[in-house]
Amino acid sequence: MTLFKKRKYIFTKRLDQLFSDLYSTVRFILLFLKDGFSRPFHFKSILHQCYEIGIKSLPLITLTGFIVGMVFTKQARPSLEDFGATSWLPSLMGIATIKALGPLVTALICAGKIGSGIGAELGSMKITEQIEAMEVSSTAPFKYLVVTRIWATTVSITILVFYCSFLMLLGSYFNVHTEESSSMLTYFQNAFSTITFLDIFALIFKSVLYGFTIGIVGCYKGYHARQGTVGVGRAANQAVVTSMFLIFIEEVLVVQVAHWIRYF
Repeated sequence: MTLFKKRKYIFTKRLDQLFSDLYSTVRFILLFLKDGFSRPFHFKSILHQCYEIGIKSLPLITLTGFIVGMVFTKQARPSLEDFGATSWLPSLMGIATIKALGPLVTALICAGKIGSGIGAELGSMKITEQIEAMEVSSTAPFKYLVVTRIWATTVSITILVFYCSFLMLLGSYFNVHTEESSSMLTYFQNAFSTITFLDIFALIFKSVLYGFTIGIVGCYKGYHARQGTVGVGRAANQAVVTSMFLIFIEEVLVVQVAHWIRYF
C-alpha cells in the first residue's frame, strides 16, 4: 500500500486543459510566424483560398451590408426627427459604419461562414489522416494547409470589410434619398466629414486583426481535431464560437486604445 497517492492533475482537470490549450495555441501562432514569412509561399494556393473565402462570400456580404445600412438609417430617423436633426443622418451613419458596424458585421459573418468551413475542412483531413500522409510524402502540411489559409483570410476579410462598409453607406444613402432626394456626392461628403485618419487606421487594423483571428482559430481547431467524425463537427462549432468571442474582445480593446490615442 502506497503512502502517497499520485496526483492525476496538477491543478484541476479544467485548469490543466486550459493551460495545455493555451500552450498549444502559442506554439501554433509562433509556428505560423516562423513559416508564414519564409519560402516557399505557395501563391497559387493562397489565391485559390482567397477565391474560396473572398469571392464566394460576396453575395452574402453584399446583401447583409446593404440591408444593415438601410435598416439602421430607417431606425435612426425617428429619433433624430424629434430633435429636428435628420441632416445628421449621413454623419451618424459614417461614424457608425467606419468605427464599428463595418468591420464588426463583416467579421461576424465571416466567422460563421469561413471559420466553420476551415475548421470542418482541416478537421476532416486530420481525422482521415490526410495530413499525416502529406508528412510522409515530404510535403509540409502546416505550410501548405494552414499558412495559406491564414494569409488568405487576413487579406480577403480586410478587403471585404471595406466592401461591406461601402455597401452599408450605399444602403443608408438609398433610404436618405427616398426621403429627402439628396445627391450621392453630398451624402458621402457629409458621411466622411467627421472621419479622421485615426478612424481609418483603426478600421484597417481591426480588419487585419479580425481576418487573422478567424484564420488562426479555424486552422487551429481543425488541425487539432480528434475523436472521429464527431470531432469534425466540434472543431467547426468551436471555430465559430471562439472566433466570435475573440472578435468582441478585440473590438473592445481596439476601441479603448483608439480612444486613449485620440485624447492623449
